[in-house]
Amino acid sequence: MRFRLALIVLCILLASVLVACEEQPNNLPDEKTPFEYEYTEEGVIKPEMAEEIISETSTNVITALAEKDMDTLSSLVHPVEGVRFTPYTYVSLEKDLLFTKEEIKSFLENEKEYIWGNYDGIGDEIKLTPKEYYDKFVYTADFANAPEIGYNTVLSSGNMLENQFQVYENPIIVEYYFPGFNPEYEGMDWQSLRLVFEEYEGKWFLVGIIHNQWTI
Repeated sequence: MRFRLALIVLCILLASVLVACEEQPNNLPDEKTPFEYEYTEEGVIKPEMAEEIISETSTNVITALAEKDMDTLSSLVHPVEGVRFTPYTYVSLEKDLLFTKEEIKSFLENEKEYIWGNYDGIGDEIKLTPKEYYDKFVYTADFANAPEIGYNTVLSSGNMLENQFQVYENPIIVEYYFPGFNPEYEGMDWQSLRLVFEEYEGKWFLVGIIHNQWTI
């Protein structure tokens, strides 16, 4: 009789525990809550938020470019879109060349000549190997140590149209900017390099490299 009574009490206690567990609130969401971005009036991610999101990745990219570490750079390139190279500010979907992340690995060893667009002023075709293009239209200054860095903020200003925020889908664009080198040129020798990032499956990848300088 005592054993049966103890068994009944145990069953009641177990039932109480199960009911209590079922009534506990579930603090874990069923689905991952999407990150809420804050936008400017122009519809781009606010600079301070952009910096928080991308500064580490952007530093890795600019360091890889400075050190010509194409394996590291390849790992940061968009796995689907690849990376587009723009020689002068205005992004052209028709003329700017795209390279896949796999092609970036051997970018500097590729001896094939490509047409990258047209030279400003004279209009001649920019016919260069990837390494030659890198030297003339990518790492043309020590951008890893640029005095000014802008996150979704245009620092340089020339006479070409600015369309990167319209071409790329909800991008974060980091600009490494030198306002000038020789005082005699009164700032007309400024240069900048813009790195364009887009989000893919919760991570941000490099999709564009835009070189910028004073143009005629």
